[in-house]
This record gives sequence, structure tokens and C-alpha cells, in this order.
Amino acid sequence: MQDTEATEQLPDIDAQVKMHDGELDIDATLVKRLLMAQFPALADQPLAIVRSTGTVNAVYRLGHDRCVRLSRMPAWAEGLKAEWQWLPVLAPQLSLAIPKPLALGAPTAWYPYPWAIYTWIEGLPYRDELIRDEREAALDLVKFIGELRQINAAGAPRGGRRPLHELDEPTRTTIASLRDEIDGAAVSTVWEDALAASPWDGQPVWIHGDLLRSNLLVQHGRLCAVIDFGSVGVGDPAMDVVPAWSVFHRAGRATFRAALQVDDATWRRARGYALHQALLIMPYYPQTNPDFVTMAKRTIREILTEV
Repeated sequence: MQDTEATEQLPDIDAQVKMHDGELDIDATLVKRLLMAQFPALADQPLAIVRSTGTVNAVYRLGHDRCVRLSRMPAWAEGLKAEWQWLPVLAPQLSLAIPKPLALGAPTAWYPYPWAIYTWIEGLPYRDELIRDEREAALDLVKFIGELRQINAAGAPRGGRRPLHELDEPTRTTIASLRDEIDGAAVSTVWEDALAASPWDGQPVWIHGDLLRSNLLVQHGRLCAVIDFGSVGVGDPAMDVVPAWSVFHRAGRATFRAALQVDDATWRRARGYALHQALLIMPYYPQTNPDFVTMAKRTIREILTEV
């Protein structure tokens, strides 16, 4: 399973680039040590860092058909535990492949949080040139989202992001800080429109919560898998409408909205979530994760085509 991102390996580099204050030290030596201590039968398998725009987990490919994921920050270890609990419940009810948890590692003195081994899913992160037909990809993703929403949500954790009004202050602060890089007036108009949309008041539904291009894998021209379920849970379905801008262009976006039957208020909230995420990425990762910043700028451009 690839975490939010690309699948190329860098055999000559075994340490993760740190992106956050207080981030844990993670490298191949640590992963080997954990494997030797807890899963010695796997410790001799080749181990390669995975090049990634992911910001939450460090990922190492283990042999041919497994990968190891470790949370970069202590607060994110809970997301890994949620994946471990719920992915086996969700998988049989979904038409696209999702990662299968294989082994749960215990905290140790040198890595004091849970970590996990998953199946490795072949495929490349979504890029325009890999997709045979964007509208077909939109329909495939709609089918996945619809299936997810139909799954019984009893006992499910809360997923996704906080309500938009709780994100207002950091969003406006970031808009002001990026005034030399973005059209602040146009972006502010989109944000205010999202805040004015009616909140979600329906029944709880399952959401993935982070359907970025890097979490959608492509093989033979079509979507083949969805990865990185660290935000999975129940929440506002608008959060899974974010790929309208973070993944698709105009044609795919129109197909996506029509097939998913997105009402006006949900569409406006979703656009707000897409905007908020993209804005906060831009000033945070320019040095440590420039590809992620490029993705964020693309999302903002797609949003502003509708203004």
C-alpha cells in the first residue's frame, strides 16, 4: 500500500525527509530493527523507501508484495489503528482494491507507537497521462464513493476534517499570507460562499476523507485502487466530493457531480474543503514537499475556473 503518493523507490536513500516539528526519526535501519524484533521471518526481505508526497506516514516497500507504514507524528498513530480495525470490514463491499492489513507491530522503546505491515498494491498515483478517459475515471470513483456510503456506519469513528466554520481563522490567515501568490479576492469569495452553505444534517455516512490524486492508483488506464485510509470514518459527505477539483478537470468534474448527484450545498462545502486544504499546503511544504505544493496550486486553479 502506497501512502498518499508515488511508488518509485530510492534504494540509495533510506531516511525520510522530515516535514514537521517534533517528527519521529524514521529510516530503514529502524524498520529493519522493528522487523527483526517482531517479525523476524520478514527481516531478510529487501526494503526500499517509497518516494511520496505523503505527510502523515513513512512508507517502505518490503519485498515484492508488502509494505511497512509508520506514523511520522505521535498524534497520527490513531489513524493507523483505525485502518487496522476497519479496512477488513470495508474491503469486501468495495469494487476498487484497498490495502489489506497483514501484521500490526507493537510499540517499542525505539519507536513507541503502533506500526503496521500491509499488502502492496500495484499501480501508479493518478496522473492525467495515465488515465484512458477522465470521465470514465470519474464514474469509477463515484461507484466507490457510493459503495462506501452504503456500508453500515454503526460504531464507525469520526472521519475527515472539522466543520468549515472551525477552519475559518487559519484559512483567512493563509489567504492573507499568500497575497503575492494567489488572487486573494477570488479565493476569499469562494471561501465565504462555502461558509454560507447549509451544513450537513443527514445520517452519518462512511467517507474516505482524503481522496487526493496520490491516493488513487491507476493501472491499464483505469482506477484500480484507493489507498491511505487514515482519515476514514463517518462525516460530511462533502469531504469525498473534494476530488472534483483535486483530481479532475472540467469534463471529469461535470461527470463526477452528475453521477454522484451532489446537491448545491454539498458542492459548495466540498469546494471549501478543497480550497482550505490546498491553501494550507502551500506555505507549509515548499521546501520539504514541493510536489505536494504543485498539487495544491493545481487544485486552486481548478477551483477558480468556476468563479
